[in-house]
Parts: sequence; structure tokens; C-alpha cells
Amino acid sequence: MRVARSIRLAAAAAMVLLLTACTGLPTSGSPNAGLQIGEESDPVDFTPIAKAPLPGGSPEEIVAGFLEASITPAGNWEIAQEFLTDDFAHVWNPNVGVAIDDSVLNREFASSADPEDESATSADVRVQWNQIASIDADGAYSAASGTAKAVYRVVREPGGEWRISKAKDGIVLDADNLNQVYRKYSLKYFDQSWTHLVPDVRWFPRRVAMATTITRAVLSGEPSGWLAPAVRTAFPPDVVLVGDAVPVDPSQVASVSLSRTALAASGSVLARMRTQLEASLAGAGVAEVRFTVDGAPLLAETVKVDEAIVDPGVLVLDDEMFGAASAGGDIMPVTGLTAQIAKISNPISAIDVSIDGTLAAVQLADGGVWAVKDGNSDELDSRPGLVSPTLDPFGFTWTVPRDDPQALSAWDSQVVQHEVADAWPDAGSVSHLRVSADGARVAAVVTRGGHRRLVIAAILRDENSVPVGLGDIYEIARLDGAAQGLAWVGSDSLAVLSAAPDPVLTTYIVGGPSTSSPAPAGATALAGAKTTTGLRVLASDGSVYALRGSSWQVSISDILVLGTRAGY
Repeated sequence: MRVARSIRLAAAAAMVLLLTACTGLPTSGSPNAGLQIGEESDPVDFTPIAKAPLPGGSPEEIVAGFLEASITPAGNWEIAQEFLTDDFAHVWNPNVGVAIDDSVLNREFASSADPEDESATSADVRVQWNQIASIDADGAYSAASGTAKAVYRVVREPGGEWRISKAKDGIVLDADNLNQVYRKYSLKYFDQSWTHLVPDVRWFPRRVAMATTITRAVLSGEPSGWLAPAVRTAFPPDVVLVGDAVPVDPSQVASVSLSRTALAASGSVLARMRTQLEASLAGAGVAEVRFTVDGAPLLAETVKVDEAIVDPGVLVLDDEMFGAASAGGDIMPVTGLTAQIAKISNPISAIDVSIDGTLAAVQLADGGVWAVKDGNSDELDSRPGLVSPTLDPFGFTWTVPRDDPQALSAWDSQVVQHEVADAWPDAGSVSHLRVSADGARVAAVVTRGGHRRLVIAAILRDENSVPVGLGDIYEIARLDGAAQGLAWVGSDSLAVLSAAPDPVLTTYIVGGPSTSSPAPAGATALAGAKTTTGLRVLASDGSVYALRGSSWQVSISDILVLGTRAGY
């Protein structure tokens, strides 16, 4: 289609001009390391500036310019509003959601206007794009796949210029510009035991007053539907934000004005409120939260929450011992575990160690799973075809047979089996299983409808934190092939190691896009970490690889089993 081609070429040229006009690429100076997954950048970031309408633009060019103006959210997308009639600009709402397409170059345009008819006063412009995801009004990201279409009504104004008089609310954004226009934030909620904070990823436009946006989302919003059964908010429903803004002073202290109903909250509730909000605002650069009511300070302490360990270390088993690999390639024993694991005479295929290092879930080559502690080992599960076990922060060991996903079990310290209900009811098989460090979520690679899928679900627990069931299944991605490994990267991302012959490591934000890169040849196992640089991959020749920059390098050799740490 000639119109579509010309619009795509114009859009590409506009982007080149935009990038060259805004900034130049540095050609000297020392290199700087990029951010790792789980790290937050400075809250004031560069966002591209869209072009305003050009005089004499055709209906297709006006619509294309309007769509391209989605890259600039400043002033509630004030540049995009210049492409609209005055009446429509007052009612168009860009904040109801985002449709994300694969590329601005793949948008197709078709107009009902006759370019030779200068007397035409209106026209419809139809646009088609390849949609890959969406963001709703609450900032929740969802993957999508398929063709999306929209119709834009344009009219000729008295001065002769075309402007849009009717269109759907929301914006259309290409994937390449997502991170320039929107930014990932993790709203924090407590788990049901009030001992862990659980992230719920949201995407908000890059604006100066992010503290206000995030505070409103925490106080007035709700957690994602799939996560809600496993988490709770510290804020009572009658406590609301007062005023239009949350000011942040130069020392990064946010002043949050609450309704008078907050005066009735107990000291413990106020402490949880502050802890939850401070953790949520940390990604926006806020260091401290101070509550006020009618301008007067409302004193609130903070509560201690169980945090995942900063560095899980590299746990390995060679032909002599199990322990933590040092930077020099030595293996250091894990107190209470190394000696007990050495007593196991049968070959070992997997080892998952608790965060405090006092418990290990050990799988033997014959498939059986044992709980190993200082001084004793107990057999937990001998069912055939078990996948690698995973520990949770409450001391439960999770096991499931590969060909019976609904038979998911959690074993307590007394070797008592607890059946976990509603485990992937429509899955035919499961190959990998990992509980998060907060114990509120479990990720798995399952087969449903003949396709392998990466899924996650909330963990339902009773008053004693015993797992009793899973919540609704949230699908993160459909996988192209079998997986060799599954691991957590920080608290809000998952890494999947694909199978040979050409292994690939793909990292998925839980509620966000994914990134992929080649993995070491012969990769067979994966261990998670707080950031991507902490990930470790075991190859079939016994080499353990670590990321150094963008390449994989051998960190230790002659390893039989790459151990994992609970929650990673």
C-alpha cells in the first residue's frame, strides 16, 4: 500500500531527526555499566520530544503524527492534543491505557479521503498494527498477540488544516519506545503473614510528580487480580490521600497528607502503612515518608520485614564436596549442610538451600527428594518423575510429578505432606517449579493445550502459613520449546534457559516485556540471583558460567550439580 509505505518512511525519518536533534552520542570518556534487572534508574529520565503538526498535512499524516506524539507524555500529552480539534482535545483521555505495537514502521494506514478533492471536509483514516502488549489504566502490563485496528475521524478546520475529531481514548506506542515513555515501578504489598513485601509491577508515564502517582496507586488502587489472594495492604479502606500532590523535598522526604480517619489507626498499623509506602516509593527516589493530618505530623515508625539475601552466592557440588564457590574457584563448606550431604552415597541431581542455609532439599538421581539438615536427612517424596524441588521461606519443600501437575505437595519440617489444591487444573505436565523469596508466588513451566507456557500463581496459605492452594493462573509467556532451567532474578523477574542445541536465556518481567540473549553452549542448568550478573549457568562439561558484561565466562570447572538458593 503506497500510503502505508510513505507514512512508515516519514515516521522513520521523523525518529532519525528526533534523535539527532535531541542529543548526540558521546565519542569519548570512560564506559558506564548499565542497570541490572531489579535496579532502579534515576527518576528524572530523558523522554523524546514529538513533532507538532506540520502545515498542510494530509489526513493520513495527521493521524500518523498523532500516533507518533505518544512518545511525549509531558503536559498530559499536550503535543498529541495539537493534532485534535479543540472540542475533542477537551474530552480525549490518553490515560485509559496503552496499545503496544511491534514497530512504528509496520503500521498500515488507509484513508477514505480523495487527495484530489480539495472540497472534502471529513474523512476516516483506518490504522492497523501488530499488537504485542497493552497497559491498562492502572498501569498493569499484559502480553498480547494479533492485529489491532482503529478508525480516526478527521475534519478540515476553517483554516484548511486537518485535525482529528473522533478517536478511541488511550495511546498507541511502539515497543522500542516503551521504556522511554513509561517506567516500571513495583508497588509493594504485604504477604498474608505481614512478614514479607511482595512487588506488583506497574507502568506509569515518566513524569516529575511520580510520588503522587504511586501514592495514589497504593492508597486507592488494588493489587493485580491474580496476586490479590496472597497479599494485603496496610492501609484501612477509609484512609485516603488528601490534596492533589505528594511533595518531595530536596532530601527525598515525601510528605503524605492523609484523611482524619488515619488518626484512629494503631501504632502498628501506621508503621505498616509507612513501611509499605516507603518501599513502593523507593523506585521514585523517595528515601522517607512522613504522614500528616490537617498539616500536623502523624508519627509512624517502620516494621521489620524479611528481605531476600543480597547475594545468594554460587552453590556447587563437585566430586568431593558441596559448598559455596569463592571468587578464586575454591569451594567453601556450608555449615551444617556440607557434612550431611557428604553422607549421601547415591548420586545427586539437584540441591536447593534455604535462605538461612540451615535446610536443603536434595533430589537424588533416582528422583527421590530428601530434606537435609544438620545432623539428619529425611526422605520426603519418592513418587516417580518428580521435577527439581523448591523451598519456600516458611520451611516447606515443594514437589510435584512431571506428568501429574495437579499432585503438587508441600512438605513441612515434620515430614508431613500437605496437598496444594487447584494447581494448574488444565495443565498436562510441568517441567520446572520455583517459589519466590517472599513465599507469595510460585512460577512454573507447564504444558497447556499442547504448548509450553511460563505461568505464575498466588500461593494461598492458612493462618499457620501452610500452603493450601494456588490462585488463578497468570500466563507470562508462551515458550517456543523445552526449558532447561527456571530461576528468579530479583523479586519481579524470571529467567528461562531454553534447551539445546542453541540455548537462549530469556528474562521476563512479571508484568512487563522480556529480553533474550544467547546462553553458553551445552547449558543444562540455571541458578537465579538478585541481578542478571549474579546468574549462573552449568554446562554439560561441568563448567559454571557467569555473565561478564555481555559475554559468558567460566567461573569454576568440574562441577556435577549447580545448587540453587530458595527464592531464586
